[in-house]
Amino acid sequence: MSAFKDHFFQTRDGLWLYVRDYPGPDKSAPVVLCLHGLTRNSRDFQDLAPALTEDFRVLVAEQRGRGRSDYDDDASRYALLQYVEDMRGMLSSLEIERVAIVGTSMGGLMTFALNALYPGLVTRAVINDIGPEIAEAGLNRIKSYVGMVGPFADWGEATVYLKSASIEIFPDWRDSQWEDFARQCYVERDGQVIVDYDPRIAEPLAAESNDTEAGTLWSLFAAMSAVPSLLIRGDLTDLLTESCVVKMREVHPDMAVLSVPRVGHAPMLNESGVTEAILGFLTA
Repeated sequence: MSAFKDHFFQTRDGLWLYVRDYPGPDKSAPVVLCLHGLTRNSRDFQDLAPALTEDFRVLVAEQRGRGRSDYDDDASRYALLQYVEDMRGMLSSLEIERVAIVGTSMGGLMTFALNALYPGLVTRAVINDIGPEIAEAGLNRIKSYVGMVGPFADWGEATVYLKSASIEIFPDWRDSQWEDFARQCYVERDGQVIVDYDPRIAEPLAAESNDTEAGTLWSLFAAMSAVPSLLIRGDLTDLLTESCVVKMREVHPDMAVLSVPRVGHAPMLNESGVTEAILGFLTA
């Protein structure tokens, strides 16, 4: 596995956010930025990132309130456009002017916004299981658990819970995969296993938010038509409908689509053939 460097940068409002920095083949290597989903962290890309380092420098950021990044004392700043501003600030601090992006779920929405707000920044985009229309069934499922999980007495209890809650997303996983997944989602602190994010990220979800309305997201996605894009969709997803994919291809006719069988929201990107497809797309 490729080694990464720990990098921290400071946001405009004073938080310190964490980034895994995987060096590329040389200092002039193009950069891939990986953006995780709502409740996730940099460990979601621990398989994909090393596979890209023969061709790219890979940055895997943790948004405010996740993983090793600072938690925000103002929950209203747990918002899509705030995360986008944070990522733009991070890239500027590293003097990076152009990136390819792999964005899972919320990270995909961030990709739409980064591209629309900063034209020319995004060279290529891999969008993992998200679109401008977020299916209500999937959104309600996410709202039902964000900030309400745990604590657990030990890793065994955490794994049992995670499997029970997510078996429909990954119906074919072995026990070892569930154990690994628990250690991606949770962290051990003070003798308990807890979620590796600030539970207060749930607060903005309960309020109406203009930056995640379909009309706003479609307007952001319209700018993606000029960016080579690969949309990955789990066949069992409850967040990205087939009808939304059809509409996305009408807006972006050149967008490639890769279906991942027997997986819901969201593919881990280490499924059979998926890493290879991403690498082939990014190096095309």
